[in-house]
Amino acid sequence: MSKHPLQFLEVPRRDPEKEAAEERVQHFGEIYGHYDAADAAQQAGRCLDCGNPYCEWKCPVHNYIPNWLNLIEQGKLFEAAELSHQTNSLPEICGRVCPQDRLCEGACTLDEMGAVSIGNIERYITDEAVKQGWRPDMTNVVATGKRVAVIGAGPAGLGAADVLAREGIHPVVYDAYPEIGGLLTFGIPPFKLDKEIVRQRQELLEGMGVEFVLNTRIGEDIPFEDIVNDYDAVFLGLGTYKYVHGGFQGEDLPGVYDALPFLVSNVNRQLGLDRNPDNWINLAGKHVVVLGGGDTGMDCNRTAVRQGAASVSCAYRRDEENMPGSRREVANSKEEGVNFLFNRQPLEIVGGDRVTGVKVIETRLGEPDPDGRRRPETVPGTEEILPADAVIIAFGFRPDPADWFADHDIEALPSGKVRVATHGDMPFRTTNPKVFAGGDMVRGSDLVVTAVFEGREAAKSIAKYLGVR
Repeated sequence: MSKHPLQFLEVPRRDPEKEAAEERVQHFGEIYGHYDAADAAQQAGRCLDCGNPYCEWKCPVHNYIPNWLNLIEQGKLFEAAELSHQTNSLPEICGRVCPQDRLCEGACTLDEMGAVSIGNIERYITDEAVKQGWRPDMTNVVATGKRVAVIGAGPAGLGAADVLAREGIHPVVYDAYPEIGGLLTFGIPPFKLDKEIVRQRQELLEGMGVEFVLNTRIGEDIPFEDIVNDYDAVFLGLGTYKYVHGGFQGEDLPGVYDALPFLVSNVNRQLGLDRNPDNWINLAGKHVVVLGGGDTGMDCNRTAVRQGAASVSCAYRRDEENMPGSRREVANSKEEGVNFLFNRQPLEIVGGDRVTGVKVIETRLGEPDPDGRRRPETVPGTEEILPADAVIIAFGFRPDPADWFADHDIEALPSGKVRVATHGDMPFRTTNPKVFAGGDMVRGSDLVVTAVFEGREAAKSIAKYLGVR
């Protein structure tokens, strides 16, 4: 099929339809529709097939984006699914939760006139291929007899298990939760990621030979020493679950919640895993202030709206341009009635028997910090109190090294991150030569797609360690 040279001008970007805000805030289901084959092919055809595709370089897993767009334009769905899975273990999930506007689509040559709808097409490829019967091709995989324990069924662990299985190594994935996915399942709200999508991924991985052992805590239910002795190698993908606090007065007042327990309690209720009303953080009728401008903050905003909060305000210490979260999620929050207060830095959470407000001060952006982001500087005399009877702190998460790390020569840095090799022929190897690690516990809280990449790369190192490649 020949591409019309000006197709990108004649065909505007058109995303799948999004449910109207007044309707979607009434439920917790996904809000975006789906392409059909004709729509996907037409939108894929807008790709210029650049000689040096910036979208690939900006993508943390370096997806073969123009190649699978071309296959979709030609109607070769199964070939596109196989190619998509060569670089990404969770493409249908990344297509939903990645901030494409800051990654592949932000680097698209057509960005100013409407970037190619890469994320939506990525989601379409796996969704539709699986629906039509596609499954990962394992016909050329030869079993090696090697076994690897993967601890953590989040994005890094799933990425590692995928690559190990393709190398003929039997991965056994352990996780403390009753379902796989880690924060994909229990942290990301279902309106961004339907949990059936994660369950479908479990079925695909099980079909590849991956074994899951859930509801099991390593170090409690099974000693780590047994894991090290019973397997040829170990991969750690424990993520980051330690909340970052603001260090200001009033954080322990009743009515102040950390983001993760709030989100987890809501997802547990949605999944029917916990019907105890005492465990459910319900903000119906509350005036809610969310502190933090990342994707976790946006998840809290939109969850509180769906719970029926009387009002939801989100305070962030920089301006909108410098928010770390996805622009798409900021826009969705605004459409759903969230009031944003930019350039506001919290000083104190106020109240007596329970929270009554948040004291903030205005900021302006000063000189860049070591990461290149301009530092917020407070403006004297601009303090104010934001009334609130519920506050959610969404400042992010940090690694939390397990107690058994030190007993097994797994070194952690002062930040809590696990020390791994970054050079040589076995990156992601810890200070214990039999143990590898990747994802947020190595790099700090980051994107789903970067965790997938590190899990995959660590699995390649494990294969080298075991003499498989």
